[in-house]
Amino acid sequence: MNTKFKKSELPNGIRVMSEFHPGSRAVSIGVWVLTGTRDEVPEIAGMSHLLEHLVFKGTDSRSAYQIAKSLEALGGDLNAYTTREYTCYHALVLKDHWQKALDVLSDLVSHMHLTQKEFGLEKGVILQEIAMSEDNHEDVIYDIFYDQVYGNHPLGRPILGTPKSIALMNQKQVMTYYKKNYTGKNIIISAAGCLDHEEFMAGVQKHLGKKPKYAQKNTRKKPRWMKRRHVVEKQAEQVHMLMGLPTASFKDQYRFEAVILNTLLGGGMTSKLYQSVREKKGLVYSIFSSLNTNIDSGMLNIYAGTEAKNVRKVGDLISKEFAKIRKSGVTKNDVEMFKTQVTGSILLGSDDIENRMTSLAVNEMVFGEYRSVESVIEEINEVTVDSVNYYLRNEIDLGQASGVLLGPGVNDLKEWWGDLEL
Repeated sequence: MNTKFKKSELPNGIRVMSEFHPGSRAVSIGVWVLTGTRDEVPEIAGMSHLLEHLVFKGTDSRSAYQIAKSLEALGGDLNAYTTREYTCYHALVLKDHWQKALDVLSDLVSHMHLTQKEFGLEKGVILQEIAMSEDNHEDVIYDIFYDQVYGNHPLGRPILGTPKSIALMNQKQVMTYYKKNYTGKNIIISAAGCLDHEEFMAGVQKHLGKKPKYAQKNTRKKPRWMKRRHVVEKQAEQVHMLMGLPTASFKDQYRFEAVILNTLLGGGMTSKLYQSVREKKGLVYSIFSSLNTNIDSGMLNIYAGTEAKNVRKVGDLISKEFAKIRKSGVTKNDVEMFKTQVTGSILLGSDDIENRMTSLAVNEMVFGEYRSVESVIEEINEVTVDSVNYYLRNEIDLGQASGVLLGPGVNDLKEWWGDLEL
């Protein structure tokens, strides 16, 4: 792959990195602010997400409409999202328009202009979003699960906040948070596509060079996992089942063994759980596993949605599949097939410049360095059947399996749910 990575740092601490893709017609730029849900105290729960919305309501030089029009009129895309560990503002434009994209992104993170009217309106929008999320059972069960296993730790709080925390939030709190956190040391800027690093660096210096260096002191603490089995009685078309185990963090030496295990368990239609529960028994429409990884912690989740009458069968099948894998171990053929699957997915993703832009920033956040696609694949190739089986038997503690059941009739399943083993 004919790419060239470069990294620089502004005097105010903003880290700037780019990866040159000469054959691309486009450029993807991300401005990453290293603040998320886990950096909030309970009184301002949901602040990072609310702020992500508010910056689009206007800046000192642009109205909300002008922000929306700025890149859309050029055929580009401008968006943002908030996670538990960071907030990302990103744009995708044709290569001739990257300066405009950088200008708009920089404006959002530097010159938010917030009126009391817009503040009140957007709080109302967030409260509606919270209400809507509660109706999306497949999503809300994850928030409930995080709350159960992480408790009072900030990672246990929903990204959207709570109706109470959003309703009580005031404009002064938002502006203070914006000024303290959207500062040099807290910002990473990544870009991928057909652009010159030195020109890009000059543009960042022009737009963001005067930002203060100050950053909030990092007070993040590693969460403590709490084993919990919880049921939520709710009227719904089906019962939603979510189980989870503490597993590898981004920095864990067994992170790629965790990736392979996740892919093998429920990462696609060839996975063990999909085949045994859906294809052979027809008990679910949807079943999958996922890795939800933080810098210092992580969890392996298994989700299934099924009719109330089949809940026990589904849970017991999942338990039996785990027991079978744990007892017999994974085979060399399985490991090689799923290594090939993961490698193929990474290589296909490397052709997507938005994917590459994201990878640059995440690797900087986690490792403080560049990791090429080739180096990641080399690490995956080092995974062996022995290392996966060691990870499965020695690093995964099935005794810590937690879970949430949400849906009709789940109160009657409390005892069975509490005793179900993985």
